[in-house]
Amino acid sequence: MSTKPLTRRLMLGGLATTLSAPALLAAEPPAVPVPAGNRRNASSFAMQDWRDHFDALGKGAIVADTTSRALHYWNAEGTDYRIYPTSVPMTEELTKRGYTEVVRKRVGPDWTPTQSMVERNPELKYMPPGPDNPLGTHAMYLSWPAYLIHGTHDTRKIGRRSSDGCIGLYNEKIEELYALVPIGTQVRII
Repeated sequence: MSTKPLTRRLMLGGLATTLSAPALLAAEPPAVPVPAGNRRNASSFAMQDWRDHFDALGKGAIVADTTSRALHYWNAEGTDYRIYPTSVPMTEELTKRGYTEVVRKRVGPDWTPTQSMVERNPELKYMPPGPDNPLGTHAMYLSWPAYLIHGTHDTRKIGRRSSDGCIGLYNEKIEELYALVPIGTQVRII
């Protein structure tokens, strides 16, 4: 093992580093303006506040943010806030935005492709519940026909533009959300 002799230069350099460390740690990062409503967390999800979207919580509230690919949930009292990573529609044409609500829920949903899906891919057929079903283990149907919040067995889809219009979650996350969300929960897709 080689050792360097302790020199005056080495000692002064070490002392300067030690004395400047607290100042470096306390230094403010460069100011970067963050537009209001565009606050981000470490996961890169844009943070949401239910008050920016709804007048009241009602039975609860869901905001599905297609830009940051996250679903935000608040319970009726506003005491439970959760955020989930999602898959979002593949294209702008498939993305429906606006206000809707949860009108039906189903464990082990079956799946029938829409007419437009079959036009794009004629091989698509009805699928009963099971591991190949694109709706995963749980589904919450919205007041808009053929738009759902559901699970997926294909975990590669989460965090991507990969759906035909629905909002997809990991199966374990949709199971958790499903248990929390009553029928009549208001939903906004942005």
